Amino acid sequence: MSWFERRTWQEPGWTPADIVAAKGDRTVSVVLPALDEERTVGDVVASVRPLVGSVVDELVVMDSGSTDATAETAEAAGARVVRREDVLPDLPPVPGKGEVLWRSLAATSGDFVVFLDSDLVDPDPAFVPSLLGPLLSESGVHLVKGFYRRPLRLESAGGGRVTELLARPVLSALRPALGGLVQPLGGEYAGTREFLESVPFAAGYGVEIGLLLDAEARYGLDGLAQVNLGVRKHRNRSLGQLGVMSRQILGTALGRCGVPAADAPFTQFVQVDEEWLPDVTNVRVADRPPMREVLARPRG
Repeated sequence: MSWFERRTWQEPGWTPADIVAAKGDRTVSVVLPALDEERTVGDVVASVRPLVGSVVDELVVMDSGSTDATAETAEAAGARVVRREDVLPDLPPVPGKGEVLWRSLAATSGDFVVFLDSDLVDPDPAFVPSLLGPLLSESGVHLVKGFYRRPLRLESAGGGRVTELLARPVLSALRPALGGLVQPLGGEYAGTREFLESVPFAAGYGVEIGLLLDAEARYGLDGLAQVNLGVRKHRNRSLGQLGVMSRQILGTALGRCGVPAADAPFTQFVQVDEEWLPDVTNVRVADRPPMREVLARPRG
């Protein structure tokens, strides 16, 4: 039987009661990274809030420097909001999704951590039980990835544009054993704290592929599992934004596979009054160290 057959749940059927019975005295933290998501974060929090006190022990929105009403909306919906600057305050934050996910490990205490993107539209309350199911029922699983259908005009297949044009070809070339992952870059996933605190985090959009590669390197394929979350709707991004995202993801993937890929300027081009002009973004691919090491250091 292949890894895909052993570790893929096309119709995950775990109920909240199943998860409560399976977790025993172990605890679960749900973390939503957020940057200017006032329009959607409240609904994502509301989809998880009924599980707090049973399946979920803490629900945290990690704010990444929002300038809108993200924090207020999340608090009103029932989440605890943590500003990135208030976690490990002696370490100045750097921009990026991976940065706030990394800091969330110091702001939460659950034995299992579930990450959900805060830009989801019509989030399903079954996401959290489904992601926790393999962690609690299968021996040796440390990272569970969600996969889904994305009902967007250009993205009706298994993955988005960055997945199909970058991540899947890169994994096929460098780590072909991971070819069975439907959504290697998906933002809905869960892991054991044991694993998450033991590995570095890419500060930006490379965080998902970095964790995936580290989990496979540490535990082998059977340390990974994936579950079908049905449909995921979220906002679409421009090609320019996807280009910067792709550069970060590529840098992290190459670094994890032994190919040096340093921080560097990334040049794209925009047309202004019939002229093509360079648009340069400084792309950070450097990692944050394993949280376990950071927490073990004497604090000044």
